[in-house]
Amino acid sequence: MNGHSAALRPASKFPYSLTVFFPAYNDAPSLPGLISKTFDVLRAHATDFEVVVVNDGSHDNTAEVLESLRAQYHPYMRVVTHEANRGYGGALRSGFAAATRDFVFYTDGDGQYDVSELPKLMALVDDSVGLVNGFKLQRNDPWHRIFIGKTYNRFARFLFGVKLSDIDCDFRLIRRTIMDDIQLVSTSGTICVELVRKIEMSPYAVRETGVSHLPRLHGRSQFFRLKSLFNTFYQLLRLYTQIVILGRWRSPKKHEAPAAHTVEHY
Repeated sequence: MNGHSAALRPASKFPYSLTVFFPAYNDAPSLPGLISKTFDVLRAHATDFEVVVVNDGSHDNTAEVLESLRAQYHPYMRVVTHEANRGYGGALRSGFAAATRDFVFYTDGDGQYDVSELPKLMALVDDSVGLVNGFKLQRNDPWHRIFIGKTYNRFARFLFGVKLSDIDCDFRLIRRTIMDDIQLVSTSGTICVELVRKIEMSPYAVRETGVSHLPRLHGRSQFFRLKSLFNTFYQLLRLYTQIVILGRWRSPKKHEAPAAHTVEHY
């Protein structure tokens, strides 16, 4: 912790409404347990909430699993369906577009993050905060994924001047109104760099806290395939041109200069 313990909220209901969404691609085996645990957490810690799952063109039985879950948790759960796969960035953009509450939390549908740790992020929220992001305390992946992930994280942080320590930790709680000012364009995993950098350039504070990273029990990562890596590199260069060189980072309707912020580490 960095001396900001006064910002921690007591163990009570979250004082803001909350959308939780999951991008899902061939995640049928992990979704029932993930959704069940999510509703347990929300019932204990939130008063106004919704759950959205974005089925990004899955070709397993994800659609059938989600329809069963939607019926079970109606009216608190909705499903957004992409008939064809739009990529990780496309799935996140649909999730943000579907969110209707004050804050938006998302993590992946494969279950590698423990949704029961969401209250750790909720405890760091106040009216000044735009993003609370997790960072992996220990990455539970094969060595080559750990190496590629660390290399990518360091390269992207250097290239874009991102202060957040773990760009590719997809365990995020975001003030929804920020998304009204941000135009996300990425369709690949580079959306994480784009999202984090643009929020850091907003007037809101950014905080981060350590979270667990669990072994993958089902399926395989789409990010670490050769085609995905080349696409990610291409989109990183395009994003660098837009954000760093041309300075295009938010809606043209907004002209105020963003404030510089440090990331508060817990």
